[in-house]
Amino acid sequence: MDFKPLITLLAIVNPLAIVPFFIHYTQGFDRAQRRRTIGVASFSAFVVIAASALLGIQILEFFGISLASFQVGGGMLLLTSALNMLNAKPAEAKPTTNEMEDGAEKAAMGASIAVVPLTIPLLTGPATMSTVVIYSERAQTFWQQATLVGYGVVIGLVTAVCFTLAGPIARFLGKTGINVMTRLMGLILAALAVEVMADGLTKLFPALARAPIAG
Repeated sequence: MDFKPLITLLAIVNPLAIVPFFIHYTQGFDRAQRRRTIGVASFSAFVVIAASALLGIQILEFFGISLASFQVGGGMLLLTSALNMLNAKPAEAKPTTNEMEDGAEKAAMGASIAVVPLTIPLLTGPATMSTVVIYSERAQTFWQQATLVGYGVVIGLVTAVCFTLAGPIARFLGKTGINVMTRLMGLILAALAVEVMADGLTKLFPALARAPIAG
């Protein structure tokens, strides 16, 4: 198991891009509430990744979906997320929803916003789950599977650090800096999405791998 799954997950989850949302949702929270929100959101992100790694393949087999088909569909989701990021939006943002307004409303009512919308869908959504499932198929040994779950721990820790330092990060990078980082991650994610789709398409249509390259 190489570092490509971790790089892909860091690009999709991209906690830096969620820092403005976190600040907006928790502006009326005291220190204890903010600390609890950070803990729940970070742990929830880990749980989503770990569950996808351990159960994703079994779910595909239950529904009779081939991994190649899932790679093509998951690659399209990744590409959509990359396009969101190239427009300086969170990877899992939905153009037809109002996550920020809904989250602020929940925060005002005192409800926990750590799981929804912070963890799902802003941090970890369909694109994140698809990525973990695709890479879990390549984890043939216990240690490879454990490494993939360990990457979930890394994502949770990175999320916790970014949210804990949300104020200093926002002041240091500013909105422009965060947008630049998000676009850079989006560019990396777009390249990885094309790679995932190409791998799935060559499995579905082996003739593509033997097709001559023009030029």
